[in-house]
Formats: sequence, structure tokens, C-alpha cells
Amino acid sequence: MSTETNDDIAAAFRKAVNMTPEALGKWLRSEDSRSVGMTPEGEKVTAAGQSESVGHHMGERIVEIKARKASDLTDADYADMRKVVGYIRRHGAQRPKGDVHNTRWRKSLMNWGYDPLKT
Repeated sequence: MSTETNDDIAAAFRKAVNMTPEALGKWLRSEDSRSVGMTPEGEKVTAAGQSESVGHHMGERIVEIKARKASDLTDADYADMRKVVGYIRRHGAQRPKGDVHNTRWRKSLMNWGYDPLKT
């Protein structure tokens, strides 16, 4: 049984998500954002006109969550925050070699609110 509290989850989320809601919202409206990731059915997204990726949807949830007061966060919000932290940790550890500026890896992470080039 986990002893992780909602405060722990929120702190890990704040640390993992390094994009502001404004920057993330702008990114999510871009064609690059809509051209990466996987659909809920497991299909690879390679173009903006395809189904929405899981990461793109989660980016929209991140913007919603960040707009709420801590006292208004729901159990579903905390569950999604845990997913975000887990994804950023797992996917971030798979950094490819070389310049990552224009890679699917970076774009996918940005959909989840994390820009690996921002420090």
C-alpha cells in the first residue's frame, strides 16, 4: 500500500511539469503537438489530422488542473497528476543522443507539459 499523499503527488507534479499553462496551451494548438504520440487504441500519430494522441489529451488536462485551486482538485485530478509524473519520468529517461530540439521524443514530452530543453 502506498503512503503517497495528495500533497506528495502535487509536489511531484509541480516539479515535473515545467511548462506554464500559457506555454502549454500555445504548444497544444500547434501542428507539431498534434503530430506525435499514440492514440488510446495504440496507433502511432504521425500527422496533425489523425485521432488525438493520449499525450495531447493529457496536455489539455494539465492546463485544466493547473487552473484549479488546490482545494478544488478531485481524486481524478490527482490520478492524472500521477500519470503525468510517471510518464515524464519514464519517457524522459529515454533521451536520444544528439540534438533533441526537433525530435518526436521532445514533442511528445511537451504534450505532457515537460520541455527537456527548458532548465
